[in-house]
Amino acid sequence: MAIAQRLERLRHQLAEKSLDAILLTQPETCRYVSGFTGSSGPAATLLISQESAVLATDFIHFEQARQEAPDFDVITVNSSSQRFTQLLSGNGKLAKVGFEANVLSVAEFRRLSEEAEKARVDMVPIEEIIDCLRAVKDEEEISCILRAAFIADTAIDFIATEIHSGMTEKEVAWEIEKYIRENGSEPIPFDIIVASGPNAALPHAKPTDRPISDSEPIILDIGARWKGYCSDLSRTLCLGQITKRFQTVYDIVLRAQLSALDGIETGMTGVQADGIARGVIDQAGYKDAFGHGLGHGVGLAVHERPRVSPGSTDVIQENMVFTVEPAIYITGWGGVRSEDTVVMRNGKVQPLTKAPKNAKPAEVC
Repeated sequence: MAIAQRLERLRHQLAEKSLDAILLTQPETCRYVSGFTGSSGPAATLLISQESAVLATDFIHFEQARQEAPDFDVITVNSSSQRFTQLLSGNGKLAKVGFEANVLSVAEFRRLSEEAEKARVDMVPIEEIIDCLRAVKDEEEISCILRAAFIADTAIDFIATEIHSGMTEKEVAWEIEKYIRENGSEPIPFDIIVASGPNAALPHAKPTDRPISDSEPIILDIGARWKGYCSDLSRTLCLGQITKRFQTVYDIVLRAQLSALDGIETGMTGVQADGIARGVIDQAGYKDAFGHGLGHGVGLAVHERPRVSPGSTDVIQENMVFTVEPAIYITGWGGVRSEDTVVMRNGKVQPLTKAPKNAKPAEVC
């Protein structure tokens, strides 16, 4: 979708909310609305009204912003502490301006409040407008996520031929990251997880110097990035002989995921979608072993809307991209997680990640 179309959609939302303008600071949102890629930190602040679109940045990023955001008037600010003042005081009479309430730090909010008071502007906290716009992807976005998914898929294929007993979690993680970067990914969207044995009971485990052994669960959670867009993929492997316990837990998690992939439909809420997989795990006797949501949106950020979890009222819509990742974690033993990035197409789930779901690396082809 062209930037002009995104601005048009945003301005329509401003009119519906009776806002004169909106102030944006989150890097992913700034990129989504303007095309400006910035850097690792908040390199830009946007002020968008019905009449204008202004991007404030520093000298370092000025020329980059002019090239990447031609739909915006680009201005420089002498310091980050002055960006709000320059924007609010230099864009005509603004009475009500929305801001990303879930993004600003306490210090930034205080500064914004002080500067808004000086400019006699009423700042209105908003969250839903941008999050909901970003949640529904256009074809170009889906294409980028699909490419990132392909890179992650091939990384699973690669490591399945390389991993062996005695390798440490850190060694496996490095081999995966090296492969992902060498095969076209931009900086990876999150730290790779390689969790073996008891460490696999930690949903966000960090790779350690622990050597991997036969007959234990090994959770791999990886992602790639293409033109800013992320993928998120998990598989669980087992080297050597598979134990009865591993096979039992693995089959339950896989059955839960396949049920969700088959059963999620547009119009469902996040809690309804989550309940499909959760019901399978609960009925198998592992109700307390699946402690996180079934999934989360994926796009320019690896965690965004929609939320697919208990209590989520987000409604699943066509062209939304999110993860489906049921799991079982057992303290002292380990865990199993199976995760795919998916897109809603014609009312049903279509997986974008397609790595084989086989516990034995030798079976991955």
